[in-house]
Amino acid sequence: MKILGIIPSRYASTRFPGKPLALINGKTMIQHVYENAIKSTELDELIVATDDKRIFNVVSDFGGKVLMTSTEHQNGTERCAEVAKSSENEFDFIINIQGDEPFLDPYQIDEFVNFIRENADIKIATQIKKISDQKLIRNKNVVKAIPADEHQIKSFFRDLAPECKAPYYKHIGIYAYSLETLVQIVRLNPTKNEKDLSLEQYRWMDHGLKIHYQITQFDSHGIDHPKDLENLC
Repeated sequence: MKILGIIPSRYASTRFPGKPLALINGKTMIQHVYENAIKSTELDELIVATDDKRIFNVVSDFGGKVLMTSTEHQNGTERCAEVAKSSENEFDFIINIQGDEPFLDPYQIDEFVNFIRENADIKIATQIKKISDQKLIRNKNVVKAIPADEHQIKSFFRDLAPECKAPYYKHIGIYAYSLETLVQIVRLNPTKNEKDLSLEQYRWMDHGLKIHYQITQFDSHGIDHPKDLENLC
């Protein structure tokens, strides 16, 4: 099974324009993410996918592999699909790695890929982490997941609802897709749940696709706002 890791990276973030080029200890955020992800022993190839020449040049300068993609993409999934379809090599699975997590642990990628290898019938997968911190549980910006049987996600939520019972799980934003499924999901029409909850994964679920999960002990530490960088100091 051949695995391609893709880091979607765009400049025009609403809350933090230019985020991939923000400096952390003298290196850009995208360089931190790339250098951590490239340490994974389970990826056959790693590519940054961007629509911005500034990001392209920075990645090229530090020696990373990077491809320019369309400026018309609405999300990282579409960017991943373009790169996967245009790749010279044939890959079985694509791992979508968040470009705003500069402290990514490469072993998190390794354990996720191993989960995929052990469950070859999976079409889409993600990770979740058990949480008990009430601030996280009640934070609307933290997406939570309700797991079901057979390692499948029952639903995702932002706000607590009556059906949301402990234990609670935080959704970790890394995704894996089979190549065939990735090509399929970018052709699907948006759904009401996706729009109402601002959760792209509902588009896939509403169209009948199952999202499998792996429980991880690794957390995600994304940078969403310039203030998040200040908190690192």
